[in-house]
Parts: sequence; C-alpha cells; structure tokens
Amino acid sequence: MTTPKELRALQEVVWNGSLPLEIRLSPSESRTYDQTDPYLVHYPRLSYLPFILSRLYAFFAASLIAPDVSPSEAWFSFEGVPLKWHYPVGLLYDLFSGRNPPQPAGQRAIADDDRVELSQSWKLVVHFTEWPEEQLVRLDAEGKVLHDAFINSVKEADFLRNGTAKGIMSLSKDDSTQLWEAVMTHDLSAFTPISQKLLYAQGAPLRHIPLKVYLPASPSASEPTSGHLRVVQSLVTPSIPNTREPQTLGSALHGLLPSLFPSRRTPILAKPVLHGAVLPMGALLEELMRAAAYLDGWVHLGVVMMG
Repeated sequence: MTTPKELRALQEVVWNGSLPLEIRLSPSESRTYDQTDPYLVHYPRLSYLPFILSRLYAFFAASLIAPDVSPSEAWFSFEGVPLKWHYPVGLLYDLFSGRNPPQPAGQRAIADDDRVELSQSWKLVVHFTEWPEEQLVRLDAEGKVLHDAFINSVKEADFLRNGTAKGIMSLSKDDSTQLWEAVMTHDLSAFTPISQKLLYAQGAPLRHIPLKVYLPASPSASEPTSGHLRVVQSLVTPSIPNTREPQTLGSALHGLLPSLFPSRRTPILAKPVLHGAVLPMGALLEELMRAAAYLDGWVHLGVVMMG
C-alpha cells in the first residue's frame, strides 16, 4: 500500500507533467501558406486545449486571411484528425501521438514529457474556419460550453464514487468558482482543497472507480477518417467482486476486456497507459484514482497495442 505522503508526491508529479507543443496555423488560412512561424509552448498534460485559444489568436491574427473570427471558433487537428476539445491534452497525446510510452520505472515514469526537447514536440494544427460539425461540438465565446462539459464529467465521476452527486452539487458557490478557476489557471494549491472534498466524501463509502478505457478502433462507414476511438466504461468496484482483495489495474482490465488482457498480471496483447507511461498491472486502482486521476476525477486510461 502507498502512504498518504507518497500519494501526494505522485499527485504533484502528475500535476507538473507537461508536453512540448508546436502549433501551426492551417496553411489554407494563412496569408503566407506554410511559412507562418509556429507557436511553441510547454502545456500542462492535465489541461484542455481551449484554454490556449486566445493566446493562439493573438499570435496568428496578423497571418490570418480572414482575421474577423472569434478565438472560440478555433479547433485543433493532428495529422488531419480533429481533436476532441473536452479531452485533456495528455490523454489526446497518449491516444494519437503514436509515440512509445516508457515502461514502469517509479514515479518519474509518469508525466515526464517535460524533459522532451521542443525538437520532439507534438505538432498540431489550429484552424479558425471550417468547423468539423460532425465530429466536434461547437464552443462559445464565454466558455460556458467547456465549463458545463467539465462539470458534467465531474458530476458523473462523483456519482460513480459515492452513488450520489451530492458532493459536487453541495459545493458552495465560492468552492465551485475556485474549482473552475484552478482548472483554468492550473493552480494545484487552489484545486487540492476542493478535490479532496470530492475524493474523500464524508460518510460515503467508495462504491466504484471512475474509469474509462480508450481503445483504437477501425474507421467505419459513418466515421471514415482515422483516429476513431472506442470508449469502454463499466462499474468497477474498489475490491474484486466476491473477495476482499483490492482491485488492481490488471484485474479490472481483465474483467472489462478479457480478450485484450487475458492475464491479470502481465500485458500480453496490449499495454495500459496513463499520463504518458505504461502502468504496472499490479497497481491498485483506488490509489491510481486518488493520486493520478485527471482533473474531472476520472482515470482516463489509454490502450496501446503490442507487437
């Protein structure tokens, strides 16, 4: 079992993880086609791409063929695939970058992309026109759509943990404001007190672990482009059913996806990835939730095929 001190240390490592991004303006929208300078930034893994839209608009405005657009009209793509704005940046990277994540090697294996040189940055394209209506929900200038999507995800995670969303629903207005501002500004000291109220709800035993597993899927007739994902979600208890043994990552994945994870102890066909690192199958799922969940309270787990 991991001590509370170790859990806090791991949470800080996860929180401080960042990705080097190289963001270019779509050539079709640029006055100089593909000669526009890129926007380079180390961006928090836990954060969301829409938070950077105002900065990108200010940076690229002079190069836009049609500058009379709102920053909220912008969207991102990677190798032609529109990126879902409500997914955290780190999750998007783990799912789409195609880079081989490091094997388990202690806490620094997680969220260690901040050591990657900018020459190895993740190259994205920002677009200010031709919104992909069939793949992405539109944002609004006030940020309400992003806020509501995040809060709804927090509510769903709260309900799974406790059997009720009373935790998030009973937050004071000040606490709710503090939570969202901490997410927008990536402020751990402001985020932690509110997060702890939700993760350690008074008088509410932990019922389920908020876990989503993201699998690569083949394009379909309705979605012919690459980058299609299948999201697997089920009720995962903190203990293995009918036993007193704590639920491990391996036992949970074996229960959810036995064909991909035939062994509870050893990855054979696929590897589970969280915050840029391959996780050990013996990791306790409750500890992962408390120390390494994303900002919305979910353990968003990517799956990388082996071989």
